Amino acid sequence: MLCPALPIGCYPPHNWAVVVINEGMGGFMRALSLELRHLIYTALLLAVIWVPYILAHIAQVGPVVAFSYPERVEMPDWAARLKRAHYNLVENVPLFAIAVIAGEFRGIHTGVTAACAMVFFWARVAHPVAVVFNIFGTRTAVFNVGCVAMVGYLFVVLTF
Repeated sequence: MLCPALPIGCYPPHNWAVVVINEGMGGFMRALSLELRHLIYTALLLAVIWVPYILAHIAQVGPVVAFSYPERVEMPDWAARLKRAHYNLVENVPLFAIAVIAGEFRGIHTGVTAACAMVFFWARVAHPVAVVFNIFGTRTAVFNVGCVAMVGYLFVVLTF
């Protein structure tokens, strides 16, 4: 079935999918773009990454102390590093979200934007792993890969 927003005989770009919502009324809705899908994946990562370090804190000091919001938070070294990686993700997601939302608003869906979104997401998945396991050089490398992908995405949105 053809999308009514496109000229007759034209099909949506490769990273779109047309979904029939209410065929009787002739309504259509565009499915999530690859870029927006990876923004949502990143948001899900942000939503769950805090769980291991909170559980480690509870295991270290007990639930009563942990839930009383102590002045000094005691947790294993790996959990403290994961907490810092979580804060780093909190600082970087808004820039990525701005790039994706601006691209969605302008209708910019290219191979470069799709690649940048995927690279950013997977770099952000690899970052806490590198931080927790304290692997020399990988934390900085994956962080920089994610930053380059994000800046590249912003550049494409600005210049397209």
